[in-house]
Amino acid sequence: MAETAQLIATIKKQLKNQGITYRELACALDLSEASVKRILSSDRLTVERLTKISNLLGYTLAEITKEAIEGRLQLQTLTEKQEREVMSDTKLLVVAVCALNHWSMEEIIEHYSITRAECIKCLLQLDRLRIIDLLPNNRIRLNVSRDFYWLPFGPINQYFQSLGMKEFLGSNFSQKNETMAFVHGMFSDQAIAQIQGELRRLRLKFAELHEDSLSTPLSKRSAVGLLLAMRKWEPDVFRKMRRR
Repeated sequence: MAETAQLIATIKKQLKNQGITYRELACALDLSEASVKRILSSDRLTVERLTKISNLLGYTLAEITKEAIEGRLQLQTLTEKQEREVMSDTKLLVVAVCALNHWSMEEIIEHYSITRAECIKCLLQLDRLRIIDLLPNNRIRLNVSRDFYWLPFGPINQYFQSLGMKEFLGSNFSQKNETMAFVHGMFSDQAIAQIQGELRRLRLKFAELHEDSLSTPLSKRSAVGLLLAMRKWEPDVFRKMRRR
């Protein structure tokens, strides 16, 4: 029922955006205007009528469904309280990270020492936190946006920075598919803002490519970390030589 309601909400939005009235929609469906209003307020819509409405709006049935899915209210980040709950149990954290990376329950229990019962318990907890919807047959549907991120100074980021950063940087980055570059320059405030914009776009591209890779079997994918960091900075040895 919730999926149907979202489809109808998407149709109403597109009707408004395209300036199509209920009267025009009624003519296209060979119905009365009153019938159209009743259909769009009752969450009852046949596939045949949905297809006709989609075509009128310039969409295929698959495209309008995709539009509805992407239009769902999705989390861009969690609250600090939610992050602390995820951090309260290592297995819950592992399941959460795997779920956010689009792993199935079967893939999680195959790769980690987590029993089926433990995994289901964790998934139910994530469902209660609204991070995911746990669907029939233990299928996982994410409720987070493509550019979801952990709170910058939240518990999970602090955890990964304190324990994971040293491990991540403990490499000479000389292996295949490893890259590290450090550059330094002097920029105007306008140039800094432009660089920050480029970093945001790179982060979105990272998320897009991650999503594109989902069609590849898990065994053919590799976990990848990308560190983006920028700040106003001058080496301390330089700063100490400045004239007062």
